[in-house]
Parts: sequence; C-alpha cells; structure tokens
Amino acid sequence: MDQNEGSFFNHFPLSERIRDGFVIAIPTDTLPALAVAPENASKLWEIKKRSHEKPLILMGANSKDLFKNVANSSLKDAYLMAEKYWPGPLTMVLPANGIVVSALNKKDRTIGVRVPACKSALDLFKITGPLATTSANISGIPALTSPKEILDAFPDISILNPVQWTIASGVASTVISWQKEGSWKLLREGSLNLDIDFEK
Repeated sequence: MDQNEGSFFNHFPLSERIRDGFVIAIPTDTLPALAVAPENASKLWEIKKRSHEKPLILMGANSKDLFKNVANSSLKDAYLMAEKYWPGPLTMVLPANGIVVSALNKKDRTIGVRVPACKSALDLFKITGPLATTSANISGIPALTSPKEILDAFPDISILNPVQWTIASGVASTVISWQKEGSWKLLREGSLNLDIDFEK
C-alpha cells in the first residue's frame, strides 16, 4: 500500500511501517502523537515544519527501555519519579547517554522520556521499542485531537487503528528537568500536578 494514500493499521502491520521508516500517528493519554523510529527522527521536524532547536520526546513501554538512553547520574531520581508517576502524563528531561539523543535533540545532551498511560501506545512500543515522538500538529497550530483531524492534516500518515484509541485528556504532559540529586525544575505545567518543591 502506498504511504501517500493515508490509512489505518493494527499494531503489527503498523510496526512494519515504522521499520520501513514511515511516520505514524498514535494515541496517548494526553494528546495524539506523531512517532517514528529514532534513527528517522528528522522526518518529524520536517513534517511538522518545526525548528530543530525544539527537541523530540522518546516514548516507550517501560522505564528500563527508556533509561538505557539516560546518564547514570540521574537514574536514581528518575526511577523514583517513574515508580510514582509512570505510566502517566509526565515527561522527564534527563542527561543523556548513548547515541539516540543526537537524533532527538540538536541543542544539548539531554533527552525527554515518557511512558504514557495508554494501552494502545504501550502495546505498540512493546513491539517496536521506544519511538521518537511529538504532538500531532503543524508547528504553531493547536494540537489535533482525533484520527480524522490528523489524516486531514497529514494525508501521508499511517495511523493506529482508531477503533483502539482511548479518550485522552487533551492537555499536554507535565515536563520536568533533572538538575542534580534530589532536585528538579518545572519546565511546563501540564495535566499532572506534582507535589514536590521545584528548583527555581
């Protein structure tokens, strides 16, 4: 099937599209996301008309898969936050380890990671491994919230079967950045309220 037809796929056929380098659209617990294999992350900036100065997020099925790309210095605190708030609408920005970060962040050596509370997305990640993601919209335009809106805006996109989409909050994830042991900075207020003292 030609990618430019735009179409819906179940998990295994969609995972093949990812392996072939295509950008896909998936549900999450917050807003729908565009996703691609990390080595093809540059396609997300292109399709969104988004500045390369704005990093992408690595989403996965569990902490173990994601934290392979995180530096040891922050792992203790990151695991504590993950145990409390994942799966869920929390993105952690952490010092990175390995080569994946260079594909997702052109600005510095940090990587944003998240495990969404969305079964459809998690089932896909269990097949594909972590994926580079970003909200499903053209940069500067409000995020799209339904498969139909996404297909209208991105007719070349392959979409996870909409029958399997769950109702999302419609509010972006909360984003925090690790500063040092026991210390976090709030980068974006989102759908999750954290009961912690943030570094100013």
